[in-house]
Amino acid sequence: MAEESYLIDRALEGDRIAFTSLVQLHQDRLFSSMLQVTGSPEDAEDVVQEAFISAFVKLDTFQRNSQFFTWLYRIAFNSALSKRRRKRAKISLDYWREINGLEVVDETVPVDEPMLRRERVASVRQAMLTLTEEHRGILVLREMEEHSYEDIAEILEISIGTVRSRLSRARNQLKVSLEAMHRAEESAGS
Repeated sequence: MAEESYLIDRALEGDRIAFTSLVQLHQDRLFSSMLQVTGSPEDAEDVVQEAFISAFVKLDTFQRNSQFFTWLYRIAFNSALSKRRRKRAKISLDYWREINGLEVVDETVPVDEPMLRRERVASVRQAMLTLTEEHRGILVLREMEEHSYEDIAEILEISIGTVRSRLSRARNQLKVSLEAMHRAEESAGS
C-alpha cells in the first residue's frame, strides 16, 4: 500500500504524526485480533498499546519483506503470549458464566436462531480460553483472521508443516474442550 509505505518512511524520519496515522490505520483490526487471542478487552487494549510502542521503537527493523500489519501482528501476538504466561490465572467455567451472563439453556424452551448463534459463539470463546497459547493463537490466525498458512508461518516464524500440525492439534483440542463443556452443561441440566 503506497500510503502505508509513505507513512512508514515519514515515521522513520521522526514524523510522529505519520506514525499516529499508521496506528489509526491498524488499531481497530489489531484490537479485534488481540481480543480473540486474549479473551479480555482490557488485556487486548494493553497488548495493542504495547505493540504500537514496540513498533515505534523498532520501526527501523521493519524490513518490508512482509506487510506492515503482519509485522505488527507478530509483535502484538508475542506480547499477548508473554502477558498470558505472566498471568497464568486459571479461571473456572462458573466464573466465565458469571461475568458473561451465560447460563445453561433449558432445552424445553424454544429459542430463536440469533440467540443460539450467540451462545455457540460464546461456547467457542470459552473453549478457546482453555487452550494453550500456542493452540489458541494459531486458531485465531487461521479461523478468525483467515490468514493463509504462509502468513501464519511468517507471523509465528515456523514452517508451514508446523503450522499444519499445530492447527490439527489445536482443532482437536478445541473439539475436546467443546465436548467437555457440552457434557458439563448436560449434567448440570439433569
